Amino acid sequence: MVPTAEPVEPQSFDVVIVGGGPAGYAAALYGGRAGLRTALIEKEKVGGTCLHRGCIPAKELLETAAVYRTVKGAKEYGIGVDGWTVDFSATQVRKRKVIDQQHQGLQGLLKRCKVTTFAGTGALAPGRVVRVEAGDGETTELKAPAVILAAGSVPRTIPGFGLDGRFVLTSDEVLDLEQLPESAAVIGGGAIGCEFASMLADMGTRVTVLEALPSLLPGVDSDVTAVVVKSFTRRGIDIKTGVVVSGHTPSDDGKSTQVHFATGPGGEIQSIEVQAVVVSVGRRPYSDGLLAPGSGVEVDERGFVKVDEWMQTSQDGVWAVGDLVATPGLAHVGFAEAMVVVDQLLGRQAMPIDYTRVPWCVYTFPEVAFAGYSEEGARQAGFDVVTKKDPFVGNGRAAILGDTEGLVKLIAERLPDGSAGRLLGVHMVGPWVTEQIGQGYLAVNWEATAEEVARFVQPHPSLSEVFGETVLALAGRGLHVG
Repeated sequence: MVPTAEPVEPQSFDVVIVGGGPAGYAAALYGGRAGLRTALIEKEKVGGTCLHRGCIPAKELLETAAVYRTVKGAKEYGIGVDGWTVDFSATQVRKRKVIDQQHQGLQGLLKRCKVTTFAGTGALAPGRVVRVEAGDGETTELKAPAVILAAGSVPRTIPGFGLDGRFVLTSDEVLDLEQLPESAAVIGGGAIGCEFASMLADMGTRVTVLEALPSLLPGVDSDVTAVVVKSFTRRGIDIKTGVVVSGHTPSDDGKSTQVHFATGPGGEIQSIEVQAVVVSVGRRPYSDGLLAPGSGVEVDERGFVKVDEWMQTSQDGVWAVGDLVATPGLAHVGFAEAMVVVDQLLGRQAMPIDYTRVPWCVYTFPEVAFAGYSEEGARQAGFDVVTKKDPFVGNGRAAILGDTEGLVKLIAERLPDGSAGRLLGVHMVGPWVTEQIGQGYLAVNWEATAEEVARFVQPHPSLSEVFGETVLALAGRGLHVG
């Protein structure tokens, strides 16, 4: 008789995490530091989309565009720059260097936190068993009293614009371009689409943005959006809103393609000729193959894993975080969700996240940053509000930088006497606002009043003075703002 192989028992851990992106590796680091025996499963490289195909490479290319603008304007500062050129392939070399440094640092952190990393694709089976299939087909089983699903997301596509390796690109392909196209259509005017449009236009590409909704940057305060639209238009970006795209037709010579769209359903079909089409219509959860039959985890009609306010799924002992759930698809939100889960595992006090207040940043030129309600959103939520705006044009630091485009806008709850009460929203557009939103988020999250925040002392000269001036005026005690 041929001896029967003994079944291999699953390897045991305190927590098994499926997915090594921001939410997943944050959970691994947080749990590992606290002494939990932690397993992290990642099929590619730890860091996920954010590090390798999203946040970090995109912002590196946007920084290249910023340097390009600086060189073009150097003469204004008395600095002569002649014969400068743009080598985008060199930019890609620098981008990969930045990513590699961050990746190596993350690997070192995981090792120091004693996190065991498994290379492969994880699937949740009944009984909180996770099957890991490596690239060579070998399968390993892991088991833990707690499983955290953090498989992330992938770019969405739309009918008529299938990826062809030539004309149609998603964020993944745009970030790896070795040469910029002379012209491009960006389908989608949300945060990612606008970032690509801004970067491409600043580097010399003729850009057309095609957005189905009536305005760019849906959900952003209208006064902030207006500043971005004005800047985009001044820089030659053609903005078409309220349009429906239907497909594209490559030219006979294979050098360009015609993108077809109509203004509203049933409208007359129009076309524009471009060398590249960037599809930026959001991302979908990557739940493909994640849940084996009988896992007990429910998924909604869009593919998002259903969770409660504690990130708990429908299966006891299984949580889901990050882009896998229908919460804001932001890396820092994934970090926060991961800590909410691990705090529960450790028996610490955990607090659900108020998603209406989390900070958002859009790294266009000019930058956009906000936390809390927009004016429109606050009114729709039933608040009686009072607002105040202050432009960067009068700020000394902005003048020194030569970047005075933008404003700060504050939304506060109106008190019975007509004065401003607690801050409901802080909205900024202009120079380095993504680095300034911290104090605005702090004020909104702690439900501080205008009067309380007006007592903050701002350094001079600094860009943050615009926030200080605006909140002081909102409290009825403005210096430079009425």
